[in-house]
Amino acid sequence: MAGEKQVLVAEDSEDDFTLLRIAFQKAGLSHTLSHVKNGEEAIRYLTGQPPFNDRATHPFPQLLLLDIMMPGTTGFDVLSFLRGQNSLKVPVILMLSGSVVPEDAKKAIDLGATAYFSKPTEFTELIALVKTIHKHWLDS
Repeated sequence: MAGEKQVLVAEDSEDDFTLLRIAFQKAGLSHTLSHVKNGEEAIRYLTGQPPFNDRATHPFPQLLLLDIMMPGTTGFDVLSFLRGQNSLKVPVILMLSGSVVPEDAKKAIDLGATAYFSKPTEFTELIALVKTIHKHWLDS
């Protein structure tokens, strides 16, 4: 591995975030995962607004894992916001959603997501997905 990276996970399900964190551990990856529970928190984190204004505690991420369906501000809303921010560039934005609707994947890519993944139903598949994410976007 080329070094630990900062990953911001915008996911309203505490259980899904915990499984993701464990999948990173089981895959032998030591990236730092930060968690926000909705799109509004994701925007505040990315723009350095309180309570995320201390970049030593809340470093800017190299990768954003973004759920679509969150209460209030959705993942699509976050993508739309980021698209309009010329000075705020997240290197990699991956959608990780429970939706398997092809139109959702197309919309996510059209709004600027790097890639779209449906949430795996099996934990072994989640570990494999985490390894793929590492290989393609974090191991540099």
